[in-house]
Amino acid sequence: MISEFVAQFAKLIATYPNDVRVDVKESDEVTEILLFANQADIGKLIGKEGKMIGAIKTVISGCKAKDGVSYRINVEAV
Repeated sequence: MISEFVAQFAKLIATYPNDVRVDVKESDEVTEILLFANQADIGKLIGKEGKMIGAIKTVISGCKAKDGVSYRINVEAV
């Protein structure tokens, strides 16, 4: 559910939405969400002073409060 939200949100922002891909790595303590995008879209996804990725993290933290799972999100180039 969270990974689908992140993927759809990133595709709305990205210039190259077909390059957006999300992988999930689960461990005992943290679920890591890896957001892969075209190099040209990395700046858009992170945003000025990290505000865009911060907003995504804020939404994800609301899910943490609901299901008790900690999430970490990383943006990487394809």
